[in-house]
Amino acid sequence: MVQDIVSKYKELYRLDPVVVRSPGRVNLIGEHTDYNNGFVLPAAINKEIYFALAPNGTNLFNVYSYDLEETASFDLDKIEKSDIRWANYLLGVIAQLQRAGHTIKGFNLVFGGDIPIGAGLSSSAAVECGLAYGLNYLYALNIDKLDLVKMAQKAEHEFAGVMCGIMDQFTSMFGKYDRVVKLDCRSLDYHYYDLDMHDYRIVLLDTQVKHSLASSEYNTRRQECETGVAILNKHYPEVNSLRDATLEMLAQHQSEFDPVVYKRSKYVVEENLRVEGACQDLERKDMAAFGEKMFASHQGLQHDYEVSCPELDFLADLAKKNEAVLGARMMGGGFGGCTINLVKLDQVGPYIQTMEDAYEQQFGIKMKAYIAEIVNGSSLVSSPVS
Repeated sequence: MVQDIVSKYKELYRLDPVVVRSPGRVNLIGEHTDYNNGFVLPAAINKEIYFALAPNGTNLFNVYSYDLEETASFDLDKIEKSDIRWANYLLGVIAQLQRAGHTIKGFNLVFGGDIPIGAGLSSSAAVECGLAYGLNYLYALNIDKLDLVKMAQKAEHEFAGVMCGIMDQFTSMFGKYDRVVKLDCRSLDYHYYDLDMHDYRIVLLDTQVKHSLASSEYNTRRQECETGVAILNKHYPEVNSLRDATLEMLAQHQSEFDPVVYKRSKYVVEENLRVEGACQDLERKDMAAFGEKMFASHQGLQHDYEVSCPELDFLADLAKKNEAVLGARMMGGGFGGCTINLVKLDQVGPYIQTMEDAYEQQFGIKMKAYIAEIVNGSSLVSSPVS
């Protein structure tokens, strides 16, 4: 893939580019906790976007999307949202760098990769972080990685119109080989844990569906969580997000809650506790206990947070009955995308086949499966590639 992108760059622009890679991510546990200032436990994976870029001596940003086979060109003096949807993820990053006072001179870019779109593996964050990393290197801007992450997140907010938490961009930039990272989404403190995967593999089962509820329900969940915080804050001024709440607080004031808002709030508090417990499991190398928390997370997402769907539930339920699986749950915003499964290494092939057959029989849809390896965050591939 890297060589294809570099070859395309040379064909289009006749120059040797700098090459950057930026990975997608999985989240082992801690779903919908990020925008509630809670804890998450993600990892960067070997599904990546690659960027070939070099200055072009003009004031233009020329870009070729390798996957879509589309070109676009933009005046760097007039960076604004575009009608070209994919370009906004890139333009948003340039706008953030310019806003921070950095001069971005004209450059050519070819980018593409193998992160499946719509599978919940954060292809958008990989695009944002990869360009931010590449421009920071290309123009020696000396911006630290955490600031690049914040810029990438703002690019998504302002140019893509998605009010995402910071987990995706953080993981794409800060991922570490064979490790998961526990991120405190409020303080941005983080700690790496070894994931004992010698006898297991991360298997992603892609439902190949994306229900239209996803974006509207995401915003509704945020509002429901804020409503829960407002109720608790009247009694506990220290509760400024559900991160600060306890199950005891919720139980004490349950009568003041709309039943739906109560369920949403309870799920978030419980999920934060699961992340804390899962990290203790990793320290003890108790992968069985870790897996049980993944199953429990899915139950909460299905019944309390209500962001699952029949396809995801089918895969999670079937996984729970399979002795080859330590843990499984839906991953990402919900209403489609992938389940993440921890599967015994010697059973990966038969497990995938079993799930593919059962899923197609149930829904008439051919599922896709990906075996994910945990890799480092955004980095230079080489400069230049011959």
